Amino acid sequence: MQKSFILYLLLSIWLFALPQAINQKIQQSGIAKKDISIYIKEAGVGGKVLVSLNAKTTRTPASVMKVLTTYAAIRKLGFNYRWQTKFYTQGKIKNGVLYGDLIIQALGDPSLHTRDLNKIVSYIRAEGIKDIEGNIIIDRSYFNVGNQNSAHFDDNPYSPYNALPDAMMFNERISTVCLNPKRKLVYKKIEDESYRVINRLTHVNNPCKGKYSWPSIKVVESESMPSIILQGKISKHCKPRNISKVLTKPYQSFYYALLEVMDNYDISVSGSLELQKVPKGAKELFSYSANALEAIVSKTAKKSNNLYARQLLLLLGAKTYGSPATLTKGRKAIRQILSSSQALSSGLLKLDNGSGLSRIAKLNAVLLGHIYDNAYDRYGKRWMNTLSIAGIDGTIKRRFRHTIVKNRAWMKTGTLKNVKNIGGYVQDIEG
Repeated sequence: MQKSFILYLLLSIWLFALPQAINQKIQQSGIAKKDISIYIKEAGVGGKVLVSLNAKTTRTPASVMKVLTTYAAIRKLGFNYRWQTKFYTQGKIKNGVLYGDLIIQALGDPSLHTRDLNKIVSYIRAEGIKDIEGNIIIDRSYFNVGNQNSAHFDDNPYSPYNALPDAMMFNERISTVCLNPKRKLVYKKIEDESYRVINRLTHVNNPCKGKYSWPSIKVVESESMPSIILQGKISKHCKPRNISKVLTKPYQSFYYALLEVMDNYDISVSGSLELQKVPKGAKELFSYSANALEAIVSKTAKKSNNLYARQLLLLLGAKTYGSPATLTKGRKAIRQILSSSQALSSGLLKLDNGSGLSRIAKLNAVLLGHIYDNAYDRYGKRWMNTLSIAGIDGTIKRRFRHTIVKNRAWMKTGTLKNVKNIGGYVQDIEG
């Protein structure tokens, strides 16, 4: 009995003692042990824990929080769920003329893009509409999110990662200005009259290096119309480049881009943009389907797309507790979905916006590990492949490229100032 007890005690000490190689890495990092959490175990619920250090200490997860959001979306809706954008008319269609309004009900599809507009307009044309004697009405009431463009999380409020959600999302709320120094051209990538571009660039003959390789960019916000100002000196030897900023409302960008494509199809619109709910008695024309949720979840995780994660959280709020979606409903929905799936373990969990772009969001390594275990047991490789694959794609495409880990690890990373996390799965040598 005493021998067995001593053996068990020694085994327990060995089990949770850090291997020498990990201790060396920690010492080399210069980070205090109290500021590091490590949790390594065999995959699957009940798998043996191999290494544990501060695994139940609450941490700021950064973008590994997206694992909870994406997994909850799959559990609730399934890999094959497709977001819808619905199109209605109010009025009569006679001899190719819609005497009334074209109404678009936006339900939060984050992937709606310029490339979708030709198909959408072809569907409108197929309904026999050649001219619209009325307005374009957009219903964005499915999400209750206000009117701000940027999260203003840091000192880069116009950067794409700061984009805030909206039921009528388009081009990920990004406005793109194209610059061709050789031809001295500055122009909008798509027709969008909701913002101005002011070109104050001077083109010089210097090599395309340093201060001559990129313009100085200033955004001037205004209630009527924001402006992006390009100034400074740029080399005429620089290759074409794009400047992408969060500037304007996605429903405005969608409206102007839609008008341009309609014009290409010789469809005229006499009215203007109106924001209101789908009127009673409106007739549904068609629904436009997004990519399958599997593709959207994969982009959320692999590219660490904050906006996609925010949209998913709100969608889950609406699907679980009814529209309009709010942050509170979204947080509650994710917690409910994961709890009912036995995917949550104990420990403090603060979801905030579901993307991890937050100092409020909190969890611990054991809680995250339990989510990974639950997903592994439920979906296996199909779930794992939504994460970044070592040396192959996503945020770890350039990591592990020249090591044995290439194509043998599926990970989600998370980085904020003073925060760096990684979690996922690694396949051992035996497979």
